[in-house]
Amino acid sequence: MTRGLKGVVWVSVVGMFVVLMAGALVTKTGSGEGCGASWPLCHGEWLPALETASIIEYSHRAVSGITGLAVLIFSVVLWRNYGWRPELRWLAGISVFFLIVQSALGAWVVLAPQPDWMLALHFGISLASFAGVALAGVMLYQLHGGGTGRARPVSGRLRSWAWFSLVYVYGVVYTGAYVRHTNSNLACLDWPLCNGQLIPELTGPVGIQFAHRLAAAGTVLVLLWLLRLAFAERRARPDIYRASLWAVALVAGQVLSGGLSVLTQLSLLVMMLHSAIITVMFGVVAYICLQVTPEPEAVQAPEARLLAPSPTR
Repeated sequence: MTRGLKGVVWVSVVGMFVVLMAGALVTKTGSGEGCGASWPLCHGEWLPALETASIIEYSHRAVSGITGLAVLIFSVVLWRNYGWRPELRWLAGISVFFLIVQSALGAWVVLAPQPDWMLALHFGISLASFAGVALAGVMLYQLHGGGTGRARPVSGRLRSWAWFSLVYVYGVVYTGAYVRHTNSNLACLDWPLCNGQLIPELTGPVGIQFAHRLAAAGTVLVLLWLLRLAFAERRARPDIYRASLWAVALVAGQVLSGGLSVLTQLSLLVMMLHSAIITVMFGVVAYICLQVTPEPEAVQAPEARLLAPSPTR
């Protein structure tokens, strides 16, 4: 892989991660209205006012714009030079699709007030775009490094549970975003109990917060079962087993950082760590889903294609 292509891959993947973190920072600092009802300008100006909320919001927009351009270039390269891989065509497509949806939703939120359930979609949409870009980058490194490692199929149970895990984690991400946008973060003032109760009254903000905690606890069980299934096939597919170990370690960090967010009265550093861990964890589970997907029969030997003359080599 050429240095230029590696650069595009890393700028796109790291850029999408920064976009996610910048969006989380906007939400956690309440800077969503830092530029008023003006988009893409800030209070009608090209440069934001020297106010914290305006700088945070406008920085998020700037990073999103630069990263969006990099993702578009990356997707074009994938379609032109690696279109023979159906997975890369699909990943390029979803990366651009969710990037456009993310940008449109961000503008819509600024220009017109939206309900909390709609605002909570924003992080998840960005997460889907990040996963698409990250998996495409991983697969490029795999192809140029000797293959995807997916020639050996996995059991149907492992494949189905991996995809279920991804959908479940995505749902948990949404509940976490909904907690933030409904200002239910401190509805339970202690952890792991909720206001001194094992099962509190499930109404209002307390019910929202407690539902998220139950969903997060379910994630631990879901990923532990994924690890068990991967352990049974570890000799044939050590890649999936290693990734499952990472997923379990990350969900442990996710639960602990969530608890610390409450115990530290919403420390910004801890909350940003919470968002970073869930982003990486979702990427790891998405990687597992890619690896359990059977290798297309028509592309069992990618090396021959990679050795052919190409503008990227």
